[in-house]
Amino acid sequence: MLEFDRITFDPMIMGGRACIRGMRIPVSVIVGQIAYGAAYDEVLADYPDLEPDDISQALQYAAWLSQKHETQ
Repeated sequence: MLEFDRITFDPMIMGGRACIRGMRIPVSVIVGQIAYGAAYDEVLADYPDLEPDDISQALQYAAWLSQKHETQ
């Protein structure tokens, strides 16, 4: 697995779903917003604790997951 230092999994946070830096912000929410046309600035405005690198890594993680599932 690639290193995703901004993606965390904690069973006590959001049931262990992939989240951004231990916050209650699931990767799927960020990726979904971008997929439906939100710009980075809009996502950052919605989630002031996020950083641009968090969004980039969320997208990289989603891409990695889709590649991983294609090869299985």
